[in-house]
Amino acid sequence: MRLIIIWVVVIFLLYSVINDPERSADVVLALWDVIWGAIANIGRFFEELFTGSIGR
Repeated sequence: MRLIIIWVVVIFLLYSVINDPERSADVVLALWDVIWGAIANIGRFFEELFTGSIGR
């Protein structure tokens, strides 16, 4: 079942890229911005945690 779901997702992604590459690129860039923002915020949290400047 898992293999079938993976193939369906891969086929859908290929169809999306072939059918509308500009929109697919926009989606990938938006997802990258979300992931990068989350990583940056986690890094900022630990930096503030270790430097002890939270709540000052």
